[in-house]
Amino acid sequence: MKECLRTIQEEWEDKMLSQYAMRSSQSRGREHSEAPCDIRSAYQRDRDRIIHSKAFRRLKHKTQVFISPEGDHYRTRLTHTLEVAQIARTIARALRLNEDLTEAIALGHDLGHTPFGHAGEYALNKVCTLGFKHNEQSIRIVEKLERKGKGLNLTWEVKDGIMNHPTSGKPSTLEGQIVRLSDKIAYINHDIDDAIRAKILCEDDLPREYILQLGENSRARINNMIHDIVRNSMDQNHIKMSDHMYDAMSMLRQFMFEHVYIGSKAKEHEAKAYYMLEQLYVYFLDHQDAMPEEYQEKITGEAASETPERVVCDYVAGMTDRYSIMQFTKLFIPAAWKE
Repeated sequence: MKECLRTIQEEWEDKMLSQYAMRSSQSRGREHSEAPCDIRSAYQRDRDRIIHSKAFRRLKHKTQVFISPEGDHYRTRLTHTLEVAQIARTIARALRLNEDLTEAIALGHDLGHTPFGHAGEYALNKVCTLGFKHNEQSIRIVEKLERKGKGLNLTWEVKDGIMNHPTSGKPSTLEGQIVRLSDKIAYINHDIDDAIRAKILCEDDLPREYILQLGENSRARINNMIHDIVRNSMDQNHIKMSDHMYDAMSMLRQFMFEHVYIGSKAKEHEAKAYYMLEQLYVYFLDHQDAMPEEYQEKITGEAASETPERVVCDYVAGMTDRYSIMQFTKLFIPAAWKE
């Protein structure tokens, strides 16, 4: 190959992207230095590493809101992630920011989520003395857990965006700020869609004062929020919504907490999931030899560097919904006796 295609891509970024965009050639780099790819930029490599990771594949069997739904059209943590990535890429492209960096952050932002959504996160945060937050767990996955402990060796900017995607976070790049807002846009709207599908809500239940501002349906709301962000962020060194749109989105989010996320039919099995993950954590903390060998090695192996509490948290958090149910059944539910 006569020309390095990565260099051509980096030159295109210099010419075409906004002055506020993060250029891949200006990345702070990786924790462990490595030769660059001759085809892909640094952020394209990160995106590909995330997509090919085991943690990413497990997201298809992890709860978004509805625990183990029987219908094929309810969102999972994986489909949520893909919707966040689509919204974030649209905004990044419109603002001439780095679409590859934005996509990598979006695809990796929920890698550390537990089985059963936030119920699992709350359970592990309560029972583990070291605490548990899914964004911090996402960083553990990409730094320490994937590839048998080698990690994915992602760039600093991608890890910063993953770490700071929650509401309280402050991403250092505009691309990370896009993902932080896109996450809310995605889950508010697709959770409304799922709640209506489950007959927990109907369209008329949605508060009219906010729907009139945001849009009459999910498609309109997403479109209007994206346009609002683009209008208010074009050629600026920040990513923001207009105050009235952000306030309406926040109030609609509060409505979802009051009517869907807490105490609704969608959450009727949440206490069981909470209890189950607590019991799994306690069991494996007392029976560390029952975990897979790769986890035991981190506690008792020659290169052991982790506390039992952290390793057990890693193991339980990495389970899918169905695997955690299978483990709980195996450990705590009597099986029928047979000769």
